[in-house]
Amino acid sequence: MKIVAVTACPAGVAHTYMAKKGLEKAAKKAGYKIKVETQGSMGIENEIKEKDLEVADIVILAIDTKIDKSNRFDGMKVHETSVAAAVKNAAKVIEDAVNKYKN
Repeated sequence: MKIVAVTACPAGVAHTYMAKKGLEKAAKKAGYKIKVETQGSMGIENEIKEKDLEVADIVILAIDTKIDKSNRFDGMKVHETSVAAAVKNAAKVIEDAVNKYKN
């Protein structure tokens, strides 16, 4: 399973990066590959490229603020949640995303 994710909170500081770290750790533990783009006070970091989207099975958007989706994820399996959910229990966020599109 290959996952791409975007994390973004209104302030774009601590929680954005805490969510990233949590998702990466939980994905690794579950045996999934993940690439997490952060959109924070430093701008966009670790940007998801077209080639990343081509191989991704699921997109997780852990966002509490508006992001520019610009049709990037059209036709993809997208699971949207809050940054807080990813910080508190990233494993559940990943599990919910995978289960949502299991069939």
